[in-house]
Amino acid sequence: MKKTTFWICLCLLCCCYSYGKETTCFVDASSTSAREDGSRKHPFKTFEAAIRAVALQGDKQHTRIIIRQGTYYFQQGISIGESLSGLTISAYPGEEVVFSGGVPIPPRLVKKQTIGNCEVASVNLKEAGITDWGEIHSAGFSRPSQPSWGELFVNGLPMRLSRWPNGGMIRMGKVIDPGSVPRNGEMDNRGAIMEYDSLRISSWHFTDNIWIGGYFNYGYADDWLRVAKLDKKEKTIHTDGATLYGFRSGNDWNKWYAFNIKEETDEAGEYYLDREEGTLYFIPPAQEIKSLCFSMLEEPFLDLWKAHDVTIKHITFECSRGLMLSLVETENVCIEHCTFRNAGNWAISVGLGIEPFEEYLHEGTGKPVRGKIGSLQQHLYANQTFNRKGGSRNRISHCTFYNLGAGGVSLGGGDRMSLQPGENEVSGCLFHDNNRIERSYRPAIHITGAGNCIRNCEIYNTPSMAILLHGNNHLIENNYIHDVCLEIEDQGAVYYGRNPSECGTVLRNNLFACIPGKYTTCAVYHDDGACGMLVEGNIFYHAGKYAALIGGGSDNCYRNNLFINGQFAIHADNRLQNWNKALIAPGGLFEHRLNEVHYTDEPYRTAYPFMADYLPSDSLPKRNVVENNLFIGIEKLSDNPQWLIFRNNKSDDALTEIRPFDKERLFQIIREKKYFPEECLKRIGICDE
Repeated sequence: MKKTTFWICLCLLCCCYSYGKETTCFVDASSTSAREDGSRKHPFKTFEAAIRAVALQGDKQHTRIIIRQGTYYFQQGISIGESLSGLTISAYPGEEVVFSGGVPIPPRLVKKQTIGNCEVASVNLKEAGITDWGEIHSAGFSRPSQPSWGELFVNGLPMRLSRWPNGGMIRMGKVIDPGSVPRNGEMDNRGAIMEYDSLRISSWHFTDNIWIGGYFNYGYADDWLRVAKLDKKEKTIHTDGATLYGFRSGNDWNKWYAFNIKEETDEAGEYYLDREEGTLYFIPPAQEIKSLCFSMLEEPFLDLWKAHDVTIKHITFECSRGLMLSLVETENVCIEHCTFRNAGNWAISVGLGIEPFEEYLHEGTGKPVRGKIGSLQQHLYANQTFNRKGGSRNRISHCTFYNLGAGGVSLGGGDRMSLQPGENEVSGCLFHDNNRIERSYRPAIHITGAGNCIRNCEIYNTPSMAILLHGNNHLIENNYIHDVCLEIEDQGAVYYGRNPSECGTVLRNNLFACIPGKYTTCAVYHDDGACGMLVEGNIFYHAGKYAALIGGGSDNCYRNNLFINGQFAIHADNRLQNWNKALIAPGGLFEHRLNEVHYTDEPYRTAYPFMADYLPSDSLPKRNVVENNLFIGIEKLSDNPQWLIFRNNKSDDALTEIRPFDKERLFQIIREKKYFPEECLKRIGICDE
């Protein structure tokens, strides 16, 4: 046995081919060679085999794993630790390589059936060898972000659980019982009861495991709840458990929809799983079914821990339930020209997450963990200085993210206590059509820690925010953010708040466009006393009800910006003197948060001298400066100008509306009228490397 082990190790050590100082391993899933040594002629058949071989090599500073075209299925994730530092993983030039966390289903297993008046396709998962289907779970505001159940993808497109109505949502009926309100400490998890008035609902026969989703109270807090009882006689819906703020109807955004209903499998792109039979019923998005895949993988494809100088490029990651890549305590890791799509959770976490809380809490302290997002936001609310160990100088560049179940990138790095920068970066990336499951507070990018950067990205088609910000001294520049906050109330494309110590971020040379203004939405939201942001050289075109909203904070500066066609430019208020004064009361949240970072000591004292006299405070917003801006066709500069300092601004008549909106057409008009420097326009959006 020892002799056999010796020869296996010797073969692995000799495998792969060296060219000068560079060692290259090849992987090809379609290879028919009986011998696997990692050479071009005899490649490894699996990525795992290549990793095992490379791990036994000596110097990995110049080691490459080159993967030939094909789909590589992962039954479990792979760890890349410090010993694999220096490794490059890439697709063979010009070939498409897919890492899949799903199980392919042969189209020959598909049968035709009828549900109601609709012809549907069906496939028995047990016959396809799939028995782990996962369980639908609640997902929404203040709930843990966690792996989805198994999902169906047809012809490379995500299917949705059958729902009613097929598009949009319906107004909530009368609330009979709001249920428990966990936000107020009511932890008995009593479900809510609300009335409905649709005969369609009463016609449903298969009422087991129906779910409802929507905005059941505040317009920024979505949730999913299982229906415990559908009372057709009283025309009421009883939920199995509470939502954070309880049920309340009457506002325009208080809307809901039902899903996971067998009879509502009536539109292309929908599916329903009969969990007793193990049969999937679905209506394919096209007449011909070319491919079927059922997502399985819950852990990251790649878990990088303490590795440095690793490059991953030209790989497509898809069809998984959980987080796709995890980076913790890494340095100089580059994720380049990769695609992240068709998954049930986030794509990438740079830094630790938090093990999901067992209780439904708005805030709390949890266990740091790799490979999950979990209850990170709730943990950060209670532990603002939590160092996620996101490493430094990591870069996610020119990647594409779409059809994800939650957000895109959770970007940590740096330390809030010392203000040591992480210098981690997301640049040149495209994010669109995400948040299929978790709708609110799951941004394209969640930036945390200190001294990280988001630049030259494009973000669009999101129900809620584009960027959620925690921490200090971040740089957000040259991004094109449009068509976001599409269904949300009281939200901003770039959002941060309720912590006056999170200062020093610069928002520069971005374009914000086409943000709906029906509800309280904006491009930049300084919520609940947020302070100390510089917003300079940006363009706001129809950027929400307000282009900017300063909710009681101080020392925010708007300089050299261009505001075009909108209702209000900047809203400011003194909420800390009235309805939100509890935040700044002695012994309150702000006092705790400021003292925790030692705001009167170094490095905060030098970095943010304006914060030195914040406490004790009369809570008036101070030193919010609006200077050298150009307002074109803005109906009103501010509805509360007394809380702003205006200097050297100019106004002009509205531009002719651009319908449909086109960024290049807008830039052409701006150039003609010389509203903005040409060199700044050229830098906005995704640029060539």
